[in-house]
Amino acid sequence: MTRPLSIAVAGLGTVGAGVLTLLRDNAELIAARAGRPIIVTAVAARDRNRDRGVSLEGLRWYEDPVAMAAEARADVVVELIGGSDGPARHAVEAALNAGRPVVTANKALLALHGAALAQKAEAAGVTLAFEAAVAGGIPAIKALREGLAANRIGRVTGILNGTCNYILTCMRDQKREFGDVLAEAQRLGYAEADPSFDIDGVDAAHKLAILAALAFGRPVEFDAVHVEGIRNITALDIALAEELGFRIKLLGIAQQEEAGVAARVHPCMVPASHPIARVDGVFNAVVAEGDFVGRVVLEGRGAGAGPTASAVVADLIDIARERHTPVWGADHAALSAVPALPMASHHGAYYLRLMVLDRPGVIADVTGVLRDHGISLESMIQRGRAPGEAVPVVLTTHGCQEAAMRDALKRIAALEAVLEPPALIRIETL
Repeated sequence: MTRPLSIAVAGLGTVGAGVLTLLRDNAELIAARAGRPIIVTAVAARDRNRDRGVSLEGLRWYEDPVAMAAEARADVVVELIGGSDGPARHAVEAALNAGRPVVTANKALLALHGAALAQKAEAAGVTLAFEAAVAGGIPAIKALREGLAANRIGRVTGILNGTCNYILTCMRDQKREFGDVLAEAQRLGYAEADPSFDIDGVDAAHKLAILAALAFGRPVEFDAVHVEGIRNITALDIALAEELGFRIKLLGIAQQEEAGVAARVHPCMVPASHPIARVDGVFNAVVAEGDFVGRVVLEGRGAGAGPTASAVVADLIDIARERHTPVWGADHAALSAVPALPMASHHGAYYLRLMVLDRPGVIADVTGVLRDHGISLESMIQRGRAPGEAVPVVLTTHGCQEAAMRDALKRIAALEAVLEPPALIRIETL
């Protein structure tokens, strides 16, 4: 019988326990598909006595994941600690320095340090695999790096954070405000006690940086991603979006343009007929557009023990079969140096909601500012009349430059009759 593939697992939280459970429950099926058994021989975690719902009998225990990565008698190190630095980064580096393949679910680590780690893995001639780092159980990494390898990718778009998608779905379906739904999501365990990484778009941006590197064959560059979250989305905006034929989604969008690659995460108004508009709740989706394949849509659960463990073990099966693919789809020397484009160069349509005093001349003042910046209107909605009181006014524009829109908003916000900062949401026809 072929020698088993032995693995050492750093981190025994929800995902780590899920990996051990999956390897145990589906051991026979996994061995058949991997060509040999995959067995856990060592683990590292902080609390040895914690009940994780899975037996650790017979496994070598390490307090220090870095020592385990360097010393354990294991063919592969699986890093499931999380975090862009500290033990997670040091454990991965130790494993690569020891010539061991690494499987990780750590999107923050890859987004911030993936370029250096990829070079280290390439120099050592070992695999650095990370299917679980983006969109949980959805095989988005394999799809981009392998399944679509013959295509020039023009754009990749994703709903990459289940917490934000859940909140926006509840706000739409239940007509509730952001703060109320967020509090409920925290009670239900869909949002962290400190949800800022999710609701401010950082988690989605980590994942988009990885997808952009794969889609366009360039080193990962998190700092080039424009990031906005969903804190300022209101129930009124969601209701008006529905009236205009859109749904609001937090999207990650990376696009190849003539001058370079644009990567951005922010709330978008998406046509209600588009497949990504119908992805609700905690589900994620990734849409890739290739020159020969056309549009490919992948949808599924983006987090949780089962989906993420599924992706981790898929990488382990590849390693067991000795299937090796460069980290970013090509060797480092073959990666593109195409520049990243700033958000100011973005060109698109916009939704603007203003709270203004209902008095003569206000609309003329606003449209005059837009005209001065070369921005033309497509539509306007004004609900009812309340002379001397605040009323919402909604404007949608034709395509214009982001820089021009930002300059116009500064002038509009300074108008005496505009009572609060204008709400801006970009319209994406996709």
